[in-house]
Amino acid sequence: MASEIIEKLQWRYATKSFDTSKKLSEEKIQIIKEAFNLTATSYGLQPLKLVVISNQDLKEQLVSLTMQQKQVAEASHVLVFCTETAVTSTYIKEYFDAVEKARDTPRAVLSPFETFLIDSFSGKSQEEINEWAARQAYLAMGNLLTVCALEEIDACPMEGFEAKKYDTFLNLTAQGLQSVLVMAIGYRSQDDFFSSMKKVRRGVEKVVLEMK
Repeated sequence: MASEIIEKLQWRYATKSFDTSKKLSEEKIQIIKEAFNLTATSYGLQPLKLVVISNQDLKEQLVSLTMQQKQVAEASHVLVFCTETAVTSTYIKEYFDAVEKARDTPRAVLSPFETFLIDSFSGKSQEEINEWAARQAYLAMGNLLTVCALEEIDACPMEGFEAKKYDTFLNLTAQGLQSVLVMAIGYRSQDDFFSSMKKVRRGVEKVVLEMK
């Protein structure tokens, strides 16, 4: 299994051209949704939402807001990773309500940590909360890139897009959300010559430090 995972990660690349005739099945999209929901986040707070776009007209209109990257229109689906703009005491209390219910944990046991988080976030500026939440979005994208590789779904992660225009166009601001990352997913085109290029990495011996 370990070697299979490495093989799938070798197979993965940032897809430059998608096959427009191939669409992801609902089963594959459900795997993506479930994997997003299971992504690790700081404190388990999940200050994230994922917008899944399959509508072709929407995808085509997003190209001009994504630095003319054609993958957005060609892909089967476009994923927009969004963060919550407000992590309030109510938001945190709702999380602990869910913990209490799911684990049948007495609130008295949870209260010290709940109070700590409420106090901690009440002392953060909006910029600090935005930066913290954005880091969780990167965790989610990293997780989905691996899941896509294991499922042989091609993907192209993108930072090159006009976030504020995305927020307006997709009506995210009104929902208390802001876009952070975009990822096009689908199946690679046979004429995408990048798919056959050898992967270039610094090498394990250069990026891993062992302390024994």
